[in-house]
Amino acid sequence: MSPIAYDSAVPTDPDLPTACPRRVLVAGLSGSGKTTLAARLAEVLEVPHVELDSLHHGPGWVPQPTFLDDVRELASREAWVTEWQYAAARPLLAGRADTLVWLDLPFRVSLTRVVRRTLRRRIRHEVLWNGNVEPPLHTFFTDREHVVRYSVATRHKYATLVPTALETHPLLTGVHLRSGTEVAAWVTSLH
Repeated sequence: MSPIAYDSAVPTDPDLPTACPRRVLVAGLSGSGKTTLAARLAEVLEVPHVELDSLHHGPGWVPQPTFLDDVRELASREAWVTEWQYAAARPLLAGRADTLVWLDLPFRVSLTRVVRRTLRRRIRHEVLWNGNVEPPLHTFFTDREHVVRYSVATRHKYATLVPTALETHPLLTGVHLRSGTEVAAWVTSLH
């Protein structure tokens, strides 16, 4: 399989240039590697990476009141890479992006990663955005929005969101990657 996997479920134009994207969105489940890939793409493309979670989460995990204004400002820039998340932000970003990369890894891979990451962050008390830390592990059972539960509940959403975005924004190039090997090959092709 080629590193850029275009298929009928994700309408794209493989003849559109993908070698020099300037405004890139990375979509995928929690744990799929969105932020890792976004940071790597920013490095390879020599453009800024803005972690969308850092704009969204204020102290105490309270959403920042300026979130959508900050997203609009980000989208207006000439070049950037960010994660494609948060329903209200998605259309603002897709309207300006030139490339939408869908990390469509097997669910077991993403789930294993998000569980490991959550445990690591909690055990180490890693400070995340704006001073936040992962909540106590028991919140997995008490919080419907817990990242692991959210990942399970929303595991099929990108199969609808990505094709819809590509249909709605015909100038947006779609890149559908289904494995770590495809991700690595596609990033290498951008050098």
